[in-house]
Amino acid sequence: MTAPNSGNSPDQLTDLLHHETTHRARRRPAARVSFEEPLPKEEARGASTTHTTTHDTTTNSHSSGSSTMKKSYILDTNALLEDPNCIRVLRNGKENAVGIPFHVILELDKLKKEPRVKHLVSKAIDSIRENLEVVHIIKDENSDPLIPSIDLQILKEIKNAGLDDPILVTNDRILQLMAEFSGVQSQEYKQAKPFESESQQYTGFVSDDDEKPLNCFSWHEGRPMFHGQDGPRVIEYEHEVWKVRPRNVYQNLAFELLLHEHIDLVSLQSDAGYGKTYLALAAALYMTLEQKRFDKIYVLKPLIEIGTKMGYLPGDVNDKMEPYIRYLYGLVTKLHGARPANKVFVDPKDGTSKFDANKFEILPLAFIRGMTIEDAVVIVDETQNLSRTEIRALLTRMGENVKCICLGDTRQVDNPYLNESNNALNWIVRMMRGLPNYAHLVLKGTRSRGPICDAVIKSGL
Repeated sequence: MTAPNSGNSPDQLTDLLHHETTHRARRRPAARVSFEEPLPKEEARGASTTHTTTHDTTTNSHSSGSSTMKKSYILDTNALLEDPNCIRVLRNGKENAVGIPFHVILELDKLKKEPRVKHLVSKAIDSIRENLEVVHIIKDENSDPLIPSIDLQILKEIKNAGLDDPILVTNDRILQLMAEFSGVQSQEYKQAKPFESESQQYTGFVSDDDEKPLNCFSWHEGRPMFHGQDGPRVIEYEHEVWKVRPRNVYQNLAFELLLHEHIDLVSLQSDAGYGKTYLALAAALYMTLEQKRFDKIYVLKPLIEIGTKMGYLPGDVNDKMEPYIRYLYGLVTKLHGARPANKVFVDPKDGTSKFDANKFEILPLAFIRGMTIEDAVVIVDETQNLSRTEIRALLTRMGENVKCICLGDTRQVDNPYLNESNNALNWIVRMMRGLPNYAHLVLKGTRSRGPICDAVIKSGL
């Protein structure tokens, strides 16, 4: 399969991959595939035969008792991208064997930086690594790869170096995968990865028996208690910020942290749909336009996107950013409808009006270097797609009188070099937990942005 043409839209991905596979299938007859599936040690002692079947691209739908024939499925790149769980589905327990050609791994390596599919590549690689014990990597040792790969040259140099038990240190998950079935040990650079997913483990709540870091919450007789610098106090009131009322107790506590005068840095994590961005924007408008604690609102976005790179779009930076900030414009317009926020627009009466850069500005993170931000509310969206180095460079741009709000979901990491544990949101929680001007909260609840979103979160889709 060739890499998708960058001119196609993301919506055409599935059709494109299907067309490519169908086209190749018409050019050559179906091949018969044979390999031996790796077996557990206790089963391997009694194994003496290799199961051979015709390549079958359909899911095994019959029960294990209806046939003794064992099928050997060979996965193409498009199958792994369309459904990373296809390995587990096709194995059907232990009934079938699954193989992956070596060139599929090389093709995934080639696609890992393609903006439209790199998040799918990341999930496919995770699936392969989780199933390495039962997946057979098919490789022709007598021929050179058709796809050039620097990673293969790295592994070749390591194997030819004559070193005793060399260990490759890399955070590239595809290179780790190649090393594993090439007989080279590998490991992640451990200093670049927190011990575990801190932003998921530490929700902002602690139990009665645990040590209570500053600005955390606990439950007291069924009510949330805030542990701040002035001592513990029960939160018995409900906030209303810019005509926005919280839909559950966690959103109310988020407002408590966002509006707190002595907390400069707040991180909010949740699944999609729990209102992180909406709450942050409402608080920003309230603190800037009503309380007048700040002069301006910044919204910063990382350059990791699902779609065509900004550089391919026409126009200046504002034109290039426009497709990526439509959701922000929609949220601010909704808040403006609830309560006028005229000062953030160039012309509030114009339905297509742009934001007034003197009061509200959206910037790509690449534009932050060299800046000093003061007297402002700064909202960092998709923090999970930043590295430790990038978030440090960003936060050190903050000067006097700044409220910084970092939003994210560590289960939606699109950066191929990061994962659930190794990302900026986790580093913030791990390194700043307990500091007097920092607080973290994981939003939860039974209600999100709407009934469909509720159903998606509940079902685990």
